[in-house]
Amino acid sequence: MNKTNDSQGGASTSRRQFIQSSSTAVVGGVVAPYIGLRNGLSAQDSDTIRVGIVGCGGRGSGAANQAMQADSNIRLTAMGDVFPHRLQGSLDALKRAAGDKIDVSPDKQFIGLDAYEKVINSGVDVVILTTPPAFRPQHIKAAIDAGKHIFCEKPMATDSAGLRSVMASVAEAKRKKLAVVAGFCWRYDTPRRELYKRIHDGQIGDIRSIYATYYTGPVNPAVPNEQRTPDMTDLAWQLKYWQNYVWLSGDSICEQAIHSVDKIAWAMKDEMPIKAVANGGRQIPAHAGNIYDHFSVIYEYKNGIRNHLGSRQIAGCYNENSDYIYGSKGTGLINGWSDVRIDGDSRWKFRGQKKDMYQIEHDELFASIRKGEPINDGDRMVTSCMMGIMGRMAAYTGKEVTWEDAMNSQENLVPENIEWDMELPVRPIARPGQTALI
Repeated sequence: MNKTNDSQGGASTSRRQFIQSSSTAVVGGVVAPYIGLRNGLSAQDSDTIRVGIVGCGGRGSGAANQAMQADSNIRLTAMGDVFPHRLQGSLDALKRAAGDKIDVSPDKQFIGLDAYEKVINSGVDVVILTTPPAFRPQHIKAAIDAGKHIFCEKPMATDSAGLRSVMASVAEAKRKKLAVVAGFCWRYDTPRRELYKRIHDGQIGDIRSIYATYYTGPVNPAVPNEQRTPDMTDLAWQLKYWQNYVWLSGDSICEQAIHSVDKIAWAMKDEMPIKAVANGGRQIPAHAGNIYDHFSVIYEYKNGIRNHLGSRQIAGCYNENSDYIYGSKGTGLINGWSDVRIDGDSRWKFRGQKKDMYQIEHDELFASIRKGEPINDGDRMVTSCMMGIMGRMAAYTGKEVTWEDAMNSQENLVPENIEWDMELPVRPIARPGQTALI
């Protein structure tokens, strides 16, 4: 196999490459787009759409399989990851699920920190980006610079510097007429689409307040450092348990509870809050990592509305993932996976046909490419991600954080240069009242 393994001296990654506003592609040189899609913009039914995946974990494999079901003339032709066993496991599973739509030859299986470049340059038309979120700004920029359509999982960055890069990439994608579909899956859920349409049409009156919950158990809990094998580098160890490291995940408010943040934004028609105040901390000591296990955030809007997010990742506690949208004429309710409904002056409950929202994401992405009218979720995905970062900043510092504070923050969580064998000390867990607002 023709593979590059960064554990044996592969390319390093510069943080500066993807926070600059330059239009120079980080992949280097000029990348010729696949001509079968007429310069990457649209596709006739006779054109085979070639897909590549960067990040072959569970969500990446799921997204790739959904992409294969979204169009009759589609092939997965390239894969990239930093761990060989993860790529191979994903490839085997996808072959079982999608059969001859999986056409990834050995020379299109890329391992290493530079695997994303090789997938992008392999002749694909659409790139699925599902690595740990710290790398998302860099990968989005490289894909857009190369003229590729994108499906990117949430969150799209773990700090404001990365998100500003994503904003520039979104603008470039619009200019190039490239699709950008975000992994905020609830926006593609049929019952919730109908609920929020009714809310926006005024069925519950003026929104007075929103209470969103994401109370659940730990995700990928880290094991004690003593179990780390001698051959594992700092980076390999942290990537294995990436949800537990702020620079990689953005903390649980940005990585998991961001879905609830996104639904607050959705109800508010993606209006930006003016400020946030938050509590949070670590109740249960962690074996490794530096994330909080609970957050409580109040988002205040210019009209005086205050919306509340409560989240927790602690085992053995009450669990809930619900949304309560209180209006002047009624209440919109989402109780976990139950049917959504409206109580009040005009009662309603969704009783229509349901479809897998993850599949809808890809169905609509590829249909938009075929039609030549690519979807771009970029603006709203940036707003929701910034709300998550803003809430984390408020909890970490104990300060009132304005939208401008968050948007202009100079904090860089992601290391300046990333190499497989680098020393990667874990920064101390944030302490409100002591951690600075940067």
